[in-house]
Amino acid sequence: MAKISQASSKYIIRANIEIDGVVDRPDVVGAIFGQIEGLLGADLELRELQRSGRIGRIEVIVDSKDGKTSGTITIPSSLDKAETAIVAGALEIIERIGPCAANIVITDIEDERIAKRQQVINRAKELLKRLQDNVLPDSGELSNEVSDSVRVMEITAYGKDKLPAGPDIEHEEELILVEGRADVVNLLKHGFKNVVAMNGTSVTDTIKELSKQKEITLFVDGDRGGDMIIKEMLATCDVDFITKAPDGKEVEELQKKEIHQSIRSKASPKDWAKKNKGSSRQSKSTSKSSRSRQTKSSSRKDNNNKKSDSGPARKPKITDEEKAQYTKLFKEVKGKDSAYLLDKNHAVLGKVSTSDLAQALPNLDGVYAVIMGGEVSGDVARAVDKTRPRHVVAAKEGEKMRSALITPEDLK
Repeated sequence: MAKISQASSKYIIRANIEIDGVVDRPDVVGAIFGQIEGLLGADLELRELQRSGRIGRIEVIVDSKDGKTSGTITIPSSLDKAETAIVAGALEIIERIGPCAANIVITDIEDERIAKRQQVINRAKELLKRLQDNVLPDSGELSNEVSDSVRVMEITAYGKDKLPAGPDIEHEEELILVEGRADVVNLLKHGFKNVVAMNGTSVTDTIKELSKQKEITLFVDGDRGGDMIIKEMLATCDVDFITKAPDGKEVEELQKKEIHQSIRSKASPKDWAKKNKGSSRQSKSTSKSSRSRQTKSSSRKDNNNKKSDSGPARKPKITDEEKAQYTKLFKEVKGKDSAYLLDKNHAVLGKVSTSDLAQALPNLDGVYAVIMGGEVSGDVARAVDKTRPRHVVAAKEGEKMRSALITPEDLK
């Protein structure tokens, strides 16, 4: 006799059974066939339905205790909804099983397709997640991954204390001083190469020496530990500017936008003390640091790469090779709405219109020089102040910049 299984059925009839007496499973099955026989007509005769595979094997589970029997009945069906409901309703007319009174109650008619559909959905989610985890990244993701890896590879060990640092420490006049190696990695990832780490909370001789030679921006975590480092640095080193990560955040976890916002909000030690209502000890340290900066500023007068805070920016030194390259490229863009962007090896990174230059600068890493044919607009001046390329060559400075402008006369 062909009998369908639950796996091929559309519906499952579930019922509970209570019997006042002790009976076995065959007694229940026999009562179902015997008492429903002829009740529903020839088309819904249980034995014929089971023989044709439209009703599956009737599963009965019973347990006897204290002279009474209880259990469950499960019947798989491939009939339509109405016919399945008729068969289910017929079960409830059974009032006796053998000599014992019985009560059958239908608890549910379950649509197997819904359960199977949910199983399909759950499995599809798993497969989709696996596909997304293993799918090849697009070209942009590949580029970012490679760029990030290269930046991390650029970490160097600076000085006798082997401090984690970016690749531009030697020739940069403005340095960002952070707490640890993870902070250096994050800043390198977002294009800041003039960064060096204290590598701990103690101030080393290398840091003290750097603070005398370079312009130092101290960038610490936004917690109490960061405040303690600020006090120690002000007491022992020449700090030019101070900034902190947002409250509760560490420098190593900041995104590019947050880093730029923090750098832009930097303040001199004197202004920082006023802003944060520092203690008398911090005020003394601030005064000491201010005097030290005045001495340091005086010692830098011979450095053409350094600009004065009170006077116009000094012209940076340009090598003969740079002059030749800049002169050649300036002639190509002179009087035009175009600009060249160069890396530190004087290779052309790209050529953009002057109107797009302000947007291109923050999105392009490693810009060493900008060669533009027109004058410096306000948007370009602000973009240059944020990204700080080493050289900016233009016909005219329409808007003031922190960086010194190189004019065609300077290239002669």
